[in-house]
Amino acid sequence: MNEDLHHQARGHSGVIIGSLLATILLGLITALYYEIFAGLLYDWDNDPNYSHGFIVPFMSAFFVYERWSGLRQLPIQPSILGIPIMILGMAMLVIGSVGAELFAQRVSFIVMITGLTLLILGKRMLVTLSLPIVFLLFMIPLPAIVVNTIAFPLQIFAAQSASFCLFNLGIPVLREGNLIYLAGTTLEVAEACSGLRSLVALLALGTVYGYFSQRQMWKRWALVLLSIPIAIVANALRVTGTGILANYWGTEAAEGFYHTFEGWLVFVVAFILLLGCGTIIAKIGKQPPRHSVTPV
Repeated sequence: MNEDLHHQARGHSGVIIGSLLATILLGLITALYYEIFAGLLYDWDNDPNYSHGFIVPFMSAFFVYERWSGLRQLPIQPSILGIPIMILGMAMLVIGSVGAELFAQRVSFIVMITGLTLLILGKRMLVTLSLPIVFLLFMIPLPAIVVNTIAFPLQIFAAQSASFCLFNLGIPVLREGNLIYLAGTTLEVAEACSGLRSLVALLALGTVYGYFSQRQMWKRWALVLLSIPIAIVANALRVTGTGILANYWGTEAAEGFYHTFEGWLVFVVAFILLLGCGTIIAKIGKQPPRHSVTPV
């Protein structure tokens, strides 16, 4: 009897100590990343390429909520392997601060969360929470070197595709690099028009849609990967539409409200295409319903 009470007391004290340790670590991480979070909020509010960043943490929290019943059934098995992961995250934060590399500092937060989850909750909990944690990457702006590497080829592709479409529609057009010369005006496929914004947003949307619409892992990945060419082609169509407006109604018709509205419209079309791909993928491998034969 006394021994059972002793074990229960030890168990309760262990839970209290673990909760206290988790609270202290979370408090330290919050203090460490306060300025990082402030910078992220500023970028989300001022960079249209990452305005979707406001939604990402809420979607990640929803993924956790959606797994909550399963998480409650898993045993808590703290793992010391979380410590080296947290050390790696701390090293990324320090190196990023010294080198003024925001991307490394911001990614280090996700590494720290991964290590903290493994340290306090254990491997099985970490596997279950892997999607909510990894999904947080969508809220972090890409580093400039990656943007420059990806954006320019996207600009050239959009300009080439738009010039091809405009020419086949009977509109005189000449292209030089990312410049499209029309009869009455010149269009520049700038970095903001590269489609990188819609690519990142549709990729995040494809991840969410793939998770909820597909049961098999390969189908989820297929839908996520399909969102990339869909976003690229949709942006090329958007540039083509801008060229048509500029040719027939002047540059003013391709700027301001019409330009913004066209971007949203094309993104909606891209999402509809993604929904169509999801419907087709969901049907792959399904057995057709068997018709029962009623004897007469």
